[in-house]
Amino acid sequence: MSVTPLTGHLSAQHTAAFHGRIGLDARSGHYAVPRRFRLHLSTACPDGLRVAVTHSLLGLDDICPAVYLPAVPDCPDGGHTALRPLYDASAHRYPGPALGPVLSDDWSGRIVSTHAPDITRDLARHFGGDRPPLYPCDAESEIDAFAQMCAQGIGSAAQRAGSAGGEQAERADALAELTQTLDALEQWLAGHEYAIRDHLTAADVELWVTLVQLDTVHRYHLDAAAVRSVAGHPTVWAYARRLAAHPAFGAHLDLDGIARRHHARCQGLEAAGAAVQILDWAAHADGTPAAPSQANPL
Repeated sequence: MSVTPLTGHLSAQHTAAFHGRIGLDARSGHYAVPRRFRLHLSTACPDGLRVAVTHSLLGLDDICPAVYLPAVPDCPDGGHTALRPLYDASAHRYPGPALGPVLSDDWSGRIVSTHAPDITRDLARHFGGDRPPLYPCDAESEIDAFAQMCAQGIGSAAQRAGSAGGEQAERADALAELTQTLDALEQWLAGHEYAIRDHLTAADVELWVTLVQLDTVHRYHLDAAAVRSVAGHPTVWAYARRLAAHPAFGAHLDLDGIARRHHARCQGLEAAGAAVQILDWAAHADGTPAAPSQANPL
């Protein structure tokens, strides 16, 4: 499969409020020190799930603790009450919702970043240790292109294919785009254990979370024929099943939380294909879903 490098990364947090970075030394402001930073995230949110999986792959429980938020935000504006003190401390009278994921600085009590791609990159670069790199130095553009393909060719295409308000021709075109992307992945993964290298990278985290969303969220809005088309890629779903059995992936798979978050946010109609599950995630996931923690985020 040919992945053309693209600039940028389409993420649910592409309009993130805070874009601070972890640096290398004191001049950077947020220089890398173990136990200085803290994560606040919900694994029912796709960006939160990406960060949680990356955090576990890097083994950062002691170096950068994580606070798990409820699956369904408890504020009328869609934000989390537990995050409001951090937002207010970081921006005077911050007007928007207090969203996760958040990387905070325990030293200042303020937010470093709410941009998931930057958070995962910085954790991997500065606290990755001697593990196989999730962001190999020669694969940055390839990982970005893979993320773009997942966001556009799978996530966005599936959403448009299941849109109740879209024209039939538009939905058909979107389903064709989704199927073509999955066809390309099917051929590629037939000869590769992982997405782009001979070990796990950030591209695998992107693809796996995208496939989780496809089956646990977007599937509800696709009709039965579309779901059968999506399910007709056995190598792709075997890949997803294999990663679900990895403890860094499966232990964070909060299926009930994803369902509750989706139904709390979704205003669209559910299609006949909703009941046709593609993968029995619970049967293959290693460990138990990460339980939301009500710990003080500060």
